[in-house]
Amino acid sequence: MKASDPSPPSLWRDRDFRRLWIGQTASQLGAQAAHVILPLVAVVALSADAQQLGALRAVQQAPILLLSLFVGAWVDRRRARNVMVVADFGRTVALAIVPVVYLAGLLGTPLLLVVAFLIGALTVYFDVAYQTSLVRLVDRGQLAQGTSVLEGSRSAAQIAGPALGGAMVSLLTAPIAIVGSAFFFAVSFLAIRRIRRPEPKPAVRRERVWRQILDGLRLVAGNPSLRAVGIASAIFQFSFAALMTVYLLFLPRTLHLPGAAIGLVLAAMGPGALVGSLLAAWLPRRYGYGVVLVSAAVLADGVMLCVPALRGSSTATIAVLMAVNFLFGVFSQLVDVTVVTVRQAITPVAVQGRVVATLNFVGMGLTPLGSLFGGFLADALGLRTSLLVTAVTLALSPLFMALSPLARLGRDLPGTVDGPDC
Repeated sequence: MKASDPSPPSLWRDRDFRRLWIGQTASQLGAQAAHVILPLVAVVALSADAQQLGALRAVQQAPILLLSLFVGAWVDRRRARNVMVVADFGRTVALAIVPVVYLAGLLGTPLLLVVAFLIGALTVYFDVAYQTSLVRLVDRGQLAQGTSVLEGSRSAAQIAGPALGGAMVSLLTAPIAIVGSAFFFAVSFLAIRRIRRPEPKPAVRRERVWRQILDGLRLVAGNPSLRAVGIASAIFQFSFAALMTVYLLFLPRTLHLPGAAIGLVLAAMGPGALVGSLLAAWLPRRYGYGVVLVSAAVLADGVMLCVPALRGSSTATIAVLMAVNFLFGVFSQLVDVTVVTVRQAITPVAVQGRVVATLNFVGMGLTPLGSLFGGFLADALGLRTSLLVTAVTLALSPLFMALSPLARLGRDLPGTVDGPDC
């Protein structure tokens, strides 16, 4: 990108950036709705128990563990726009199959597991590609702004996605409600497909993919800040996956909340995350990246300890849940945007895909095990006790960050680290 003006209008005047933003927002909206609807399809339409729900979530998250490293090397050798377009088209088709099969009376757990895996796999491709695309599209000085905009749109999607998913499940049957997610993936496909600026041909040697994967692993393992990001993320994602598996059962079965109320409660994370994205644009530069990361992580994980104490489905309970989710959204998003900005600043452009994928692999690769662990705990200890246990384990992530090099990051972003010869 030729523009060098780092002020906010410089990005919004760029049609291709706007198309990326619209497509990414629609994609995130579809993903957020699907995260609510697919488990509710299993629980409501197929009467899934705790272990079956844990297995469904694990299958949807398994591609992160199985494919991330390969996808990172693969995306570095291709134009990110094309990868995003194909991923959106594939997710649209996969989700559209569900209501068709349901109306034919053939929907069962095996098919739902296949769809969940496909959605998870294509989401891995899209997420690596869109983060790589931003680095190729804007100047280094605009990364913080561009990241804040895209993460803000993801936050806005968190507002509407769960609420839309819960409302549609209440008004329609859960399998029919999945059409909403397919629609948003189709919108993303159309928007990103219209990006016109020729994307530079990735300057990557035609070497074995395993060599490229090892380059990404060495870069992350060899840099203290990137290594700490991966470990802290792994702790958090494992614990959060376990917590959410229990949480999605706790709301309807222990608190007896209807689908619309569940959507409303989950949607409260959205406006909180939007506030967190806005704060991330200036708080780290004022107080330092390390202070913001550790403090926000402690606050985000701490508020979740309130949830196991709640009882009943009264208006007060729903209000408290919404407040907890709002605060969790604020502080967790502040951590997320700050970490992404640090990662983008210190990673060479030519290996962005591999570093993103490596951190996804390390950080989110444990989520399938976390989901299975959550289902196991729910069966063994009960929902309320399991929720408390998983909420406590979240605190291990900020504890690690406080002892890592991340806590010592100051107000200025670190310089780019030495990468492999690309």
